[in-house]
Amino acid sequence: MKCVLIAGMVLVAGAWAAEKPNIILMMADDLGYGDTGFNGNTIIQTPSLDALAEKGVVLTHFYSGNSVCSPTRATCLTGRHHDRFGIYTANKGHLPKQEITLAKMLKEQGYATGHFGKWHLGTLSKTESSKGLKRKPELNYAPPWERDYDASFVTESAICTWNPGLGKRAKGNPFYENGIALDGSDESLKGGAARVVVDRAVPFIEKAASENKPFFAVVWFHAPHEDIEAGPDYLKMYEGHGDAAHFYGCITELDEQVGRIVQTLEKTGTADNTLIFFCSDNGPEGKEAKGRRAGTTDGLRGRKRALYDGGVRVPAFAVWPGKIQPDSRNDAILSTLDYFPTIGSIVDYTMPDARPIDGENVLPVLTGKASKRSGAIPFRYSGGTSSLVKDGYKFILPDRELYDLSKDRPEENNLSSAMPERASDMERELIAFFQSVENSQAGGDYNDPSYKPVDAWKPLKTEQGKKGN
Repeated sequence: MKCVLIAGMVLVAGAWAAEKPNIILMMADDLGYGDTGFNGNTIIQTPSLDALAEKGVVLTHFYSGNSVCSPTRATCLTGRHHDRFGIYTANKGHLPKQEITLAKMLKEQGYATGHFGKWHLGTLSKTESSKGLKRKPELNYAPPWERDYDASFVTESAICTWNPGLGKRAKGNPFYENGIALDGSDESLKGGAARVVVDRAVPFIEKAASENKPFFAVVWFHAPHEDIEAGPDYLKMYEGHGDAAHFYGCITELDEQVGRIVQTLEKTGTADNTLIFFCSDNGPEGKEAKGRRAGTTDGLRGRKRALYDGGVRVPAFAVWPGKIQPDSRNDAILSTLDYFPTIGSIVDYTMPDARPIDGENVLPVLTGKASKRSGAIPFRYSGGTSSLVKDGYKFILPDRELYDLSKDRPEENNLSSAMPERASDMERELIAFFQSVENSQAGGDYNDPSYKPVDAWKPLKTEQGKKGN
């Protein structure tokens, strides 16, 4: 059995590599931990997600890479902390060409590669952006068609979840199909945003299957991010729920399209050899579940933009027939950082250099051969708060908070005074980690003198009101 060395970690490959499974990464946008049936929601109808989750393992303690979208997406594709290459928060920086991504890895392995839905890892035009010229569109130009994707159908950022080509969110933010901007009034862009996206993903899967070629499909849905709007039929399903019906309805529209992807896999005979990951990019929007911002955290503290679990612990599952035990649940603490090294181990990929990989190969956890990942999971939100999750504890700076996640799910009992040694050890590890990140952000991981950071590094906040390393 062959072993692959990635940044000091041994990844067991061998038997898995011969499989060359198809791989699908699906992600919702601003979907809270408590917003799916497989996590216990009794109002929102998600039968397709629930049925798919039953075919694999529900990941009950799974973390997004950050509490906002762009950074999480960066971790999914690279296995590296997003600050290493300057994606500090939403709509900041871009995915550098020097990064080794899942698309690059798998394209080299003979996969057809496609990205469908939200991109949010740079601008798609050198002259315009959904955020205007302040987004520096030429400097941050990094479209998927120049990042190793054979096919793409994407928007730069969020759009309305119904008739997504129209409305204020569509300004400077058109759908690009393989690099060509579509007119927002195009008939193919009418109706539910999830259906619009899956309309392009399905032919990609069918084509790869007809050519007997393994495929890698990223399907990043826009729902239930604002602007939140559901179509008439979906609103009827949730009569009596007021404005929340729009939130519930757009999730159910997304769910139907997940079912359509599954049907396509079954029709093409690829279902039994397809590895599927599903998660959300962060917690729900708003200070509370109210109106169209009806997302829930199932009692977890915080919401989007917070590093408490309500902001970063998200609904998730993994499915791989014959490899992952169906109808199972796993409480191991995992992360979107783990996608890259896990998939790398499956396809027997060897990194060409020693750049740090912050995720871990968690295939043994997913298949029941190990009970947990071994290392810590670091977080940093927009240069402000930072945290480290390790051995079931969470440590947060700058206020030196320490929580035992196994006993204190709502993160109410700060143990930093009661457990000063653990708090200090985790603080030192967190500070050391971001010293490594600072070197990466400056280009230290690339043998490329042309690389220049887009934005300056912000020193880690280590105490209330103070900064420094």
